[in-house]
Amino acid sequence: MNITLQGVSARHPAARTGHAPALRSLDLQIASGEQVAVIGPSGAGKTTLLQVMACALPPSSGQLTLDGRDPWALPRAALQRQRGQLFLAPQVPPLPPRQRVVTSVLAARLPAMGLLASLRSLFYPSDIPAAFDALDRFDLADKLFERVDRLSGGERQRVGLARALLAPARAWLIDEPLSALDPTRSKQAVATLLDGARERGATLIATLHQVDVALAHFPRIVGLRDGQLAFDLPAADVTPQRLALLYDQFEHELRGEMPMVVPVQATAAPPAVMHCR
Repeated sequence: MNITLQGVSARHPAARTGHAPALRSLDLQIASGEQVAVIGPSGAGKTTLLQVMACALPPSSGQLTLDGRDPWALPRAALQRQRGQLFLAPQVPPLPPRQRVVTSVLAARLPAMGLLASLRSLFYPSDIPAAFDALDRFDLADKLFERVDRLSGGERQRVGLARALLAPARAWLIDEPLSALDPTRSKQAVATLLDGARERGATLIATLHQVDVALAHFPRIVGLRDGQLAFDLPAADVTPQRLALLYDQFEHELRGEMPMVVPVQATAAPPAVMHCR
């Protein structure tokens, strides 16, 4: 899927009146099948960028086009079908705590299923081998029939990523997929996402706090700062000097020190949007 933003500004729904937009006059073009990492300090607009691309948040100005079409100009039913081509995975996956892992993973296929088949799948998982294979790629096959609330935070995050492998989407928009993972699991998760996207021919855009992981695994790096494009370069051209400017006054994040840890809880998870339809 080709994704183009032309002069896009957008305001996060939770932003206070009078605050600057999270994205400001952003121009960005991503070709079908590309794999792009978006980096930048906290508050740079990374999550808002993914929400705009996923048609979860309309631009306040400018234009988003997907394969040359403005999704917000489409009739409601056509917009819903367009969203079915997009998979948005938030940092905290909104998995029902009492649901079995197999059901949570197979829920990624709901956009391609009719109403009766969708309801049936809640009680009788339709393709257990596919769920097993997706989980196995994230080293979670042994959790297939576990309840979600019995998983660790990192396991729940990987279950959320495993859904991408089964979603009928042509673009994967992944927000901070490594926040609850240790370095070894982080490398495994990124490699699995990249391999899966290549196999499917899907466009992959991931926001990352781990700059070293982004530079090591993604061919293209987009740097955001204060809602604006700081740079858009091949990974090999992202110099320490550019990173120092991007993370000026946020050097602790560049070193991999998170300002705060977002808890991934089994219950009462904060509201989040995940499009897999």
